[in-house]
Amino acid sequence: MSLEPGLEAAVERIVTEADTARALGSGDVDVFGTPALIAACEEASVLAVKPHLDDEQTTVGTRIELEHLAPTPVGRRVTATAVLDGVDGRSLTFIVSAIDETGEIARGSHNRVIVGRERFLETANAR
Repeated sequence: MSLEPGLEAAVERIVTEADTARALGSGDVDVFGTPALIAACEEASVLAVKPHLDDEQTTVGTRIELEHLAPTPVGRRVTATAVLDGVDGRSLTFIVSAIDETGEIARGSHNRVIVGRERFLETANAR
């Protein structure tokens, strides 16, 4: 495993009705919901480091701080990007951002921790 700051990944999606604040229960308007935005930022973070982890390792999210700056209507393309900003042992810090076709819609930071997949699942199932 060799993780260095600067690793990055991006994910794109077209906003659907299922991604809206109304559908996700986070509001009552038909625009890209914050939970869907957070999921896209987390997905980009996972993808940024996945090729650099051992097969038995994965990462889990522990914290996200996100400013959702602008609404995005259904049908618009959203690109979420994550850049690995810091590595402290198993703890990872990412700078995350998102844009749509008209500009910036979000920015923030996201923390993840590297875990052993099997042991993590065993711990979860024992709870």
